[in-house]
Amino acid sequence: MCLPGDGIGPEIIEPAVATLERVGEFQFEERAIGGAAIDRYGVTLREEDLEACKEADAVLLAAVGGPKWETTDPDAPRPEQGLLALRKGLSLYANLRPVKPLAALAEASPLRPERLLGVDMIVVRELTGGIYFGEKVRDRNHASDLCTYTVAEIERIARQAFRIARSRVTSVDKANVLETSRLWREVVGRVHREEFPHIELEHLLVDAAAMRLVASPRHFDVLLTENMFGDILSDEAAILTGSLGMLPSASLGEAGEQRCRGLFEPIHGSAPDIAGKGIANPYGMVLSAALMVRYAFGMEEEAAALESAVQGAVEAGVRTPDLGGEATTAQAAEAVLSRL
Repeated sequence: MCLPGDGIGPEIIEPAVATLERVGEFQFEERAIGGAAIDRYGVTLREEDLEACKEADAVLLAAVGGPKWETTDPDAPRPEQGLLALRKGLSLYANLRPVKPLAALAEASPLRPERLLGVDMIVVRELTGGIYFGEKVRDRNHASDLCTYTVAEIERIARQAFRIARSRVTSVDKANVLETSRLWREVVGRVHREEFPHIELEHLLVDAAAMRLVASPRHFDVLLTENMFGDILSDEAAILTGSLGMLPSASLGEAGEQRCRGLFEPIHGSAPDIAGKGIANPYGMVLSAALMVRYAFGMEEEAAALESAVQGAVEAGVRTPDLGGEATTAQAAEAVLSRL
């Protein structure tokens, strides 16, 4: 299932589909989400489109949002609500965001090149709990957002992090202030002791984690976070690569729970300021397609080929403006296709 969404979404999902057609045989169906769905149907995600996504083997999403649909009216639809509904409807509780800067883009990062040597981490973010999904209340004089987690929610995301860790899991919380974080720390610690004692575990307060991501990023192997902290820290980690346009993500659910095996999307937004100009960076979208064929279809060789093609294009100097170059979206896409 393809969900182009808003802004640059339609521009970057097209080359991703083209690369997928080069490495395998897939059938694609397209539906509307976000602002595009608001304009067409008056809602951010129709129930029938959600059901179609559930019946698909995987979902490839580009981006949602834009100033056209921004509002402070709590009763008005916002594009992001469609994305949250999709994650909830597909039971996608684990968001994986790999961060591995390319040597060819070292100069594009705000950090000194020597600080990027050896950086190879994955942010594992809990995706369907926390403050984003808690009860929301607002009247003329106050507003509140409830942050809540259950033991079961923390256990399953902790297991996901420990399973993919090579040596260390860094669990991020705010246990010196928040009760949800104290529960988080207790449960993660228990899962570690009982099931994964061979993996090192460290607990880190979120403010310290934000600082260490900049001061010593190669310290991290797997960064385990709740929903909001993960949203923020993964965007911070993305800057290590030189551009938000380079990072993919995979959102996964429980095995066997339903047919759909995940939602795959770049971590950047819809970039409405450059929409329609033909200069959007398609690399993060293509790398998201690589994660899709790896996690949803078990096609490791094809996933590696897609990742190698993106790396080759960047090393050859085919860079869009966000990477300090002058390449168009079409030129970057062709550079990837020519290397497959």
